[in-house]
Amino acid sequence: MILGSTGSIGTQAVDIVRRNPDRFRVVGLAAGGGRADLLAKQAVELDVPLVAVADPERAADLSRSLAEHGSRAAVLVGAEGVAELAGSPCDVVLNGITGALGLESTLAALRAGTTLALANKESLIIGGPLVRDLARPGQIVPVDSEHFAIAQCFPYLPEGQLASPAQGHVHARRDEVSRLVVTASGGPFRGRDRDGLAGVTPAEALDHPTWSMGPVITVNSATLVNKGLEVIEASLLFDMPFDRIDVVVHPQSIVHSMVEYVDGSTIAKASPPSMMIPIAYGLGAPDRVPGAAPGMDWTQAQNWTFEPLDHEAFPAVRLACEVGAAGGTAPAVYNAANEEAVDAFLRGNLAFPSIMDTVSRVVSEHRRTDRPGGASHQSVGLSLDDVYAADAWARTRARELLARQA
Repeated sequence: MILGSTGSIGTQAVDIVRRNPDRFRVVGLAAGGGRADLLAKQAVELDVPLVAVADPERAADLSRSLAEHGSRAAVLVGAEGVAELAGSPCDVVLNGITGALGLESTLAALRAGTTLALANKESLIIGGPLVRDLARPGQIVPVDSEHFAIAQCFPYLPEGQLASPAQGHVHARRDEVSRLVVTASGGPFRGRDRDGLAGVTPAEALDHPTWSMGPVITVNSATLVNKGLEVIEASLLFDMPFDRIDVVVHPQSIVHSMVEYVDGSTIAKASPPSMMIPIAYGLGAPDRVPGAAPGMDWTQAQNWTFEPLDHEAFPAVRLACEVGAAGGTAPAVYNAANEEAVDAFLRGNLAFPSIMDTVSRVVSEHRRTDRPGGASHQSVGLSLDDVYAADAWARTRARELLARQA
């Protein structure tokens, strides 16, 4: 199954399947519905029996387009339809949906016992305890380049750990791991201070120097929110406390993350900045897919640089560590408030620095126990309703704050 098949992750996954027809067969596709014609074309090309569209208002467009392209695929509608597809029999579900909408599909795939190639980091972040309770060891294969890199460098899979270990490594004791080092490109505004970020435009924020991604993730990379979410994800996947996870800026995006050991040695995973490699591994794990992407040309001179993260200009990572450590519904609030603020920024209704100002304000208010889905809802006994209540409250509160700034 490929969820989010018309987005950046999904279209690359389709390309990998297209280049490896003897290895992969797609039995279901799902997307939001904004590109219904592309979804229909994918369904015809891959001859899938099931297609799901999250937006009910686009179901008629999809059915019409499928018929025009000669597909007889059954159509599932709404978020529940996407989750139903995710829980259908298959070997691997690639969850490339963007945002909190991916949570129910993640849970459905895990309940079905399917291997989950997880590109939708938000579902793990906002539903951490729910996901961890369902996932068996090794069931989740991380597709984010950073977590894929850590999994390749991580030597040991203790009981309850989510991410698959690297294949072929000599296993070591877990207590030999000192820390995880997550790399960040720094985004398009690397080197600017807070004052220098005041007038940036959506077009500038979407002009990422290294990666080609969807608009929300690209803006998140510009604010470093994406890196904050990845730190929370790393903590959950590898059961690592936040004081043992560092973020370092690496503009070349060749080293995708590192694992440091107590003897002072570090294992780093390097490859060109292509998502095709982790996506292909997610589809084929534990085996690699030959030719997923071109390798490095080690015969050419190269310069790699590593810089400290400026937490004053980019406070997203520090705040993410705070909400990740708080647990419960706090990560859901962080994520929801950010999604609302990014939407306002992309529509030209919010200054770039005010994205994080809004998120910080909503997170701060959430700490008060009298808020719906507030601090009293901790990880123990956390329910899906708790997560959704916190998500809804955070969105409503963010919109109220954003309306005052418009």
